[in-house]
Amino acid sequence: MERWTADNIPDQTGRTFIVTGANSGLGLETTRALSRRGARVIMAVRNLDKGRQALDDLRAEQPEAALDLRHLDLSDLDSVRSFAETVIADGTPVDVLVNNAGIMMCPRSLTKQGFELQFATNHLGHFALTGLLLGTMKSGSDARVVTISSTLHRRGSINFDDINSERKYSPMGAYAQSKIANVLFALELDRRLRAAGNPVKSILAHPGYTDTNLQSSGPTGLLNLLMKVGNRLAAQDVRMGVLPQLYAATDPDAATGQFIGPDGRNESRGYPTLVVPIEAAKNPETARRLWTLSEQLTGVRFDLG
Repeated sequence: MERWTADNIPDQTGRTFIVTGANSGLGLETTRALSRRGARVIMAVRNLDKGRQALDDLRAEQPEAALDLRHLDLSDLDSVRSFAETVIADGTPVDVLVNNAGIMMCPRSLTKQGFELQFATNHLGHFALTGLLLGTMKSGSDARVVTISSTLHRRGSINFDDINSERKYSPMGAYAQSKIANVLFALELDRRLRAAGNPVKSILAHPGYTDTNLQSSGPTGLLNLLMKVGNRLAAQDVRMGVLPQLYAATDPDAATGQFIGPDGRNESRGYPTLVVPIEAAKNPETARRLWTLSEQLTGVRFDLG
């Protein structure tokens, strides 16, 4: 894995990827790199106007790219179901689902279904999407679910007694909760897939500290200013930050249950390498409890057979 770059991506001709949040940042760069290697990419975006602009830009760079733009609002479970239904109705065999989209450190608000926005978007939406699409994923074709977390999962815990942050809310705390939820989910999915003899891989990745609009579009006030300054002074370019998830999504050596992040100091920047989540994120009991809660909140059950 030493100095792995996008040039190491194998030919992806004939493979279909779904990338959530594909109109900007890591999602856009993931789409760009995959399509360059021959993949068909379904660009799942919340804002169709921004999505169309991203699609136009990509097609100007890569006229032959196989790109398909579709609407998906992960904060709305109705939208998640509608998106999944279109993929299933197409008979589209999905090889890789990249659970990339997210929001970060925004003021507290509730979704259409009444869930705290960061937990709903970053975790519940991707949980439901994965469960709904798992049956479309190709058995024996190196199918993968790649879930994007963050180094800030280390600050997180699941507050089962106040999952919607009704009694106490902090933008950072809610974000960290959603990011440790990503890790708990992906590792529990790996355990369940292997127990069922299902060949689909569940792999985690995180981008370190990468300069995207995630840090500026969610936070407000002083936090927004601090994030912008931090991006300019310390963050790595998105073309580096995207490498862990590209490795997880495409490299033949990427194994189920792995967590891929940057190899630099504090995993903040660098080339892809194996990293280790905090112990709390590896706790099977917590993961099973979160899984059961997520099923109850989303109404989605996984068919792992």
